[in-house]
Amino acid sequence: MAELMVEITRDNAQRMLIEESHARPVLIDFWADWCAPCKALMPILDKLVREYAGQVMLAKVNCDELQPIAQQFGVRSLPTVILMKDGQPVDGFVGAQPESAVRQMLEKHLPKPWDILLHQALELLESGDAAGALAPARSAYEESRQRADIAKVYADILIELNRVDEAQVVLDSIPMVDQDGDFERLMSELQLKKQAADTPEIQALLQAQARDPDNMDTGYQLAVQFSQAGRSREALELLIGILRRDREFRGGEARKTLLDIIRALGKGDPLAAEYQRKLFALMY
Repeated sequence: MAELMVEITRDNAQRMLIEESHARPVLIDFWADWCAPCKALMPILDKLVREYAGQVMLAKVNCDELQPIAQQFGVRSLPTVILMKDGQPVDGFVGAQPESAVRQMLEKHLPKPWDILLHQALELLESGDAAGALAPARSAYEESRQRADIAKVYADILIELNRVDEAQVVLDSIPMVDQDGDFERLMSELQLKKQAADTPEIQALLQAQARDPDNMDTGYQLAVQFSQAGRSREALELLIGILRRDREFRGGEARKTLLDIIRALGKGDPLAAEYQRKLFALMY
């Protein structure tokens, strides 16, 4: 794990204050033992740096011992806090500040939580683990309030996993101004996936269902085919409809199939959670 905080010395100053700032922001706290406001500020800086878990490093400079370094940074009163990024000071303040003000300053220069989640999702997707990429992509999409670039990555993963209905909902949420070439590519891929998912077996069962909508055997077979084609929502909706009419359909087979689909979707999946709630309400 990246170092969270370091005491600056003459020997490590260049490496920790300048070189390290090319890898991540460095928050420099210029303080002295006689400075009461410095001591009031220290716990706030410590807390925030721990909260950001390695995204920023806290470098503590004791000005009584390292006056030349303080002079080099133009420090004239204490406490002074300077944020270094790519070898240059980019922000800072003088005097003790409340936690909210320090947090606000840091947030201007640090990645947002959803950007970190997006990066995780992209790394997993590039390594071929689309299933593993789904959860961080979903979280990034939700936490960013459906930011368009994240929506496209999330939709791409859903399409890869044959979750075409959910991908359609995500793509439909993207504003027209963000419907660029990448959006058009995803829409084309989605249509191809939909066509591939509409198998002859599904078409035949849909026709049979249209002729006899109350036939639960046909509905069950169609649910199984939907599930195999990655059309999980359609499968779950058919199965919950069957269970509303007959909770022990085929000796509990419909319930077992529904639970198998929920388990396959994975823990924390919104679709799985939705139908777990519906099943619980139905059974209990």
